[in-house]
Amino acid sequence: MKWSELSIHTTQEAVEPISNILHEAGASGVVIEDVFDLYKERADQYGEIYQLDPKDYPTEGVIIKAYLPMNSFLGDAVDTIKAAIDNLLMYDIDLGNNEITLSEVNEEDWATAWKKYYHPVRVSNKITIVPTWEEYEKETEDEIIIELDPGMAFGTGTHPTTVMCIQGLEKYVQPEDKVIDVGTGSGVLSIAAAKLGASDVKAYDIDEVAVQSARINVKLNKVNDVVTVGKNSLLEGIEGPVDIIVGNLLAEIVVRFVADAKRVVKPGGYFITSGIIATKRAEVEDKLLTEGFEIIEVLTMEDWVAIVAKA
Repeated sequence: MKWSELSIHTTQEAVEPISNILHEAGASGVVIEDVFDLYKERADQYGEIYQLDPKDYPTEGVIIKAYLPMNSFLGDAVDTIKAAIDNLLMYDIDLGNNEITLSEVNEEDWATAWKKYYHPVRVSNKITIVPTWEEYEKETEDEIIIELDPGMAFGTGTHPTTVMCIQGLEKYVQPEDKVIDVGTGSGVLSIAAAKLGASDVKAYDIDEVAVQSARINVKLNKVNDVVTVGKNSLLEGIEGPVDIIVGNLLAEIVVRFVADAKRVVKPGGYFITSGIIATKRAEVEDKLLTEGFEIIEVLTMEDWVAIVAKA
């Protein structure tokens, strides 16, 4: 089969919403080339492994590459993607150059080329995310391994927003906790919560593709006895109480379900949320405070923010 590579030159802020648009349009795999990755200082306490070639990256901004089958529906799919991306301007999301190009690739080239971007990454004191095709041995007895296949779902779990959520879960999850993961995507946060000792984790996503991908990853990590994955819009119709709610979503979406989070989480429980670009931090904090949460910790990484709030 022949595939078409759709390349979008945009900004870091737009990475997650555009990636979601691409997956919903049927993209089989997404690669993110962020020039910032070449220059950022990397603390070595988590043992990250990086193999970056400057030739693979733009001179500025971010390039998102998605892969669509070359068939009679390709033109319509590309038009739909372009329109959806342009609509992000309504949410005050900076699209940068917003340049879209299309090129042809053979399946065998695509199937192996994207793997060079993904290697084992220690994302917190305990948790290391390992691509399924990599051989990796624990460095310490208490190290927790999460296996992911980035080709299945929504990223490798190493984006700053995901990393900060995992770090928050590692700090606040207690044995036997009940956890809800809103907008689960690949399921990585639910898997992390389960492996950190939670006894019951509910993972929800409105996208059926994400639901199926999360189920695969949950089974791959052998936590399907703890994690239940289902289709749902945010916390609509969900009852509590639970100990922790975690959601790695856009700021505009987070503010829409803060009131429901306050309703569902138990008094003294935690709401961990990220996907918040730095310029939207105040908006999210104001909404949390208005609904009666206490902000107890703010994590920052690059231009992103994660907030831990207590009910």
